[in-house]
Amino acid sequence: MKHLLILGAGFSGKAIGETFLAAGFTVSGTTRSAEKEEALRSLGMTPLLFDGTISSDLAADMAHATHVVQSIAPGRDGDPLFRAGVPPLSQLMPKLEWAGYLSTVGVYGDHKGGWVDEGTALNPVSARSVERVEAEERWLAHGAASGLPVAVLRLAGIYGPGRNALRNMEEGTARRLIKQDQVFNRIRVEDIGRSALFLAERHLGGVWNITDDEPGPPQDVVAEAARLMGLPTPPDIPFETAELSPMARSFYGENKRVSNAKLKAAGFEFRFPNYRQSLAELLSSGRWRG
Repeated sequence: MKHLLILGAGFSGKAIGETFLAAGFTVSGTTRSAEKEEALRSLGMTPLLFDGTISSDLAADMAHATHVVQSIAPGRDGDPLFRAGVPPLSQLMPKLEWAGYLSTVGVYGDHKGGWVDEGTALNPVSARSVERVEAEERWLAHGAASGLPVAVLRLAGIYGPGRNALRNMEEGTARRLIKQDQVFNRIRVEDIGRSALFLAERHLGGVWNITDDEPGPPQDVVAEAARLMGLPTPPDIPFETAELSPMARSFYGENKRVSNAKLKAAGFEFRFPNYRQSLAELLSSGRWRG
């Protein structure tokens, strides 16, 4: 039996778990709080607590995992599986056939709206993206040394059921921030799950951009959500005068168009290749509220 362990079963991790469950895997996932265990159990996943220390239950699960997806942000101490005092990965998970590491397109840094692909030199700007680059390198180095296929999934802005512009419109939190020539890529969370399974089933390693076909201005997404819901389009807010958290403002400091051509050339087909099709499906299916 194929068994997937998800380290950090949050929004993306749960979507990956559901996809692998549907493909016949058994799936377990870690969470930091006991309150979130039932949510994982209700999806058919075995919940495991993980606060940075590997418990006996987690160690036992690792021992029979054939696949692993690492979704926990590294932080200043680095990736939790490569920190000082943690046993070697090959010792923790001797049956491992494939590993996936969830990273971010933020590792490319700012390209002033230009296109980037997996071969583009990395130039991370934020501290969290620098940490991601270091974690990517540790995972890829382990794969090269051990012969294990390790896939680094560089994710664009994640949205899906319960986390999208339609819900923001309903809750009155949608804002049209206008910054000249700013574009972002996005990815529907179900396509993250499907792409992870695609790579795992083919034992594909290396770096992969997991992103939609259509980088575009963020205000256009809000306008499309308003149109679909028959609501007034929120007013434009100049980026320069907008009240934003430091993290939110930092996202606007990077401007690039991310190519998914490598993944499509490998044979993957996106179910939600652009935000217009995706928002329409979320609304018509009734799943936009989560």
